[in-house]
Amino acid sequence: MKQKTIKKRVEVTGIGLHSGEPIRMILEPEKENSGVYFIHANSGSKLILKPQNITDTKMATVLGSKPNALSTVEHFLSAVYAYGIDNLKVTVFGNELPIMDGSAMPFCMLFDEAQIQEQDALKPLIVIKKEIKVEEGDKFAILKPSKIPSFDFTIEFDHPVIGREHLKFIFNKQNYLEHIAKARTFGFLRDLQYLQSINLALGASLDNAVGLDDTSVLNPEGLRYKDEFVRHKILDAMGDMMISGYNIVGEYIAYASSHGLNNKLLRKLFEIEDAFEIVNAKEIQREKELVKVFA
Repeated sequence: MKQKTIKKRVEVTGIGLHSGEPIRMILEPEKENSGVYFIHANSGSKLILKPQNITDTKMATVLGSKPNALSTVEHFLSAVYAYGIDNLKVTVFGNELPIMDGSAMPFCMLFDEAQIQEQDALKPLIVIKKEIKVEEGDKFAILKPSKIPSFDFTIEFDHPVIGREHLKFIFNKQNYLEHIAKARTFGFLRDLQYLQSINLALGASLDNAVGLDDTSVLNPEGLRYKDEFVRHKILDAMGDMMISGYNIVGEYIAYASSHGLNNKLLRKLFEIEDAFEIVNAKEIQREKELVKVFA
């Protein structure tokens, strides 16, 4: 298993979910061992993937400190995780990433356009060695040892369309494209007016989110999956785990977890030295199976 980047420069422009403004984003190949990082074009600041660099998680995962922070990085990073990209320069003209259609699929299509290329250096992976858990009330998130990467998520909403949803997702790229990538972010109509009064969700629409009133889905086309809500939570969790800078060999389990709890989980992981190991894929038993997972 080797490190990966993209073959050619590509760019995209979309609306910012919170600002409502056009956001331009440029992706460029990077050399081996550079990592995935963002450039805040307005200031030239370099923002590196690291749990301690997440400064806000209330409405989205925010990387870096104001005025040079970038909001809503999680959907894009979910696609980065799924494609196993190790090295990438991402320049963003604005203070958030474009929301696109509210899922990760437009970013997957962007990577397909850019094409993925294998590099010479071996791919580093985080291998979970010891179970760790973070909790907030009845909410929790866990990372535990597992030979095959997976995401197990349960949500519960007092809403007739959602209720309780559970999904265990065995990770590989093809499974992601079929079962996770198209799941959109969602929001409640009752919250929208308040959010817009504090200058958030100014770009929100039924073109980039699943909208819900008190009893039903507002989007004329309906849901893309019958359990689209929990699938999107897995999409978010994958993006939040990519803040570690690595793909993870282990099992993620969560009940009603949030961006904040996911970030606490990563911070705790890095605080406990014997909880994980960063190794090259070649050093892991069953490497051939992992090659298929990250192919």
